[in-house]
Amino acid sequence: MIKATTRIPISDIILDEEIYPRDNIDQKRVGIFAENIRDGFKFDPIEVEPAPDRPGKYRLLDGVHRWSAYKATGVTEPEVIIKNLDGVDPLLYAAKKAIGPRQLTEEETRKTARRAFQNNPSLTSSEIGKAIGRSRQAVDSYIADLRAATQMELDLKIFRMNRLEIPQERIAKRLGQARETIRNHLAKMPELANQPKASALRFLRSQPGCDFGDIQILLTFCAREGGHRF
Repeated sequence: MIKATTRIPISDIILDEEIYPRDNIDQKRVGIFAENIRDGFKFDPIEVEPAPDRPGKYRLLDGVHRWSAYKATGVTEPEVIIKNLDGVDPLLYAAKKAIGPRQLTEEETRKTARRAFQNNPSLTSSEIGKAIGRSRQAVDSYIADLRAATQMELDLKIFRMNRLEIPQERIAKRLGQARETIRNHLAKMPELANQPKASALRFLRSQPGCDFGDIQILLTFCAREGGHRF
């Protein structure tokens, strides 16, 4: 990662709620920081990155309370470190920086893990856990339902394309998946037949873009391939 320390207008710095891991800003903490600034205390530079689709603007990665205190005390050009995250998830980076006397609460940690996975389902539990300071098992429990829904949504997409007799190689390319992933998903589809019908229907109906016709055909296909009958 490339970093540079400089000063930029505070009006060019924004708070992007999409990558802020806390539920809210602690105004009491902001007040304390503001008093420290008036007393001449020097804080570490806040961290920002160029804001996507906002030329000339920078979004906060670390230092929201310091930024708020600077605004409250009339600081016009705070010292910042401009980060280039080189593909690192900005939400997880911000969560990792949330250290010190006020770490993320358990609920904030859980929400951050879920938001990170929803933004990028390719993230592993280990990658998320490393950023938020939780074990892989804890992250698994946070996102179990999201991961199941993501897998089922992918199954449905693969199933629809397979019904159209699209070659696995083309399916993989269209969905941005490895061909082995497509093959494994098709092989595992009969496992759905082992679920009680009511449970399977309820779960499938909850998936975005899944119509009743797809559900009935998929369940019939899975039952036939798995040797079961609903």
